[in-house]
Amino acid sequence: MLSTIQNLGIRSEHAYAAGFASIGITFASWLVSLGRTKSKEQADRTGLFTGEWAPTFFALGVALKLEETSGKK
Repeated sequence: MLSTIQNLGIRSEHAYAAGFASIGITFASWLVSLGRTKSKEQADRTGLFTGEWAPTFFALGVALKLEETSGKK
């Protein structure tokens, strides 16, 4: 799986950037949802859904970094 991702040209830095971007997207989606709905609970659920992306991207970044460094030895 990681080799397929690497063959697509995705590096660990890309995954880290996606993780930080998803944090911003989470905050923005929470704010937009909070403004559009009268229910704070719905806005929280929307923010939590996208908030789960960041740890996934960071974990993928770590895995890719380990692959990158092990391949250079």
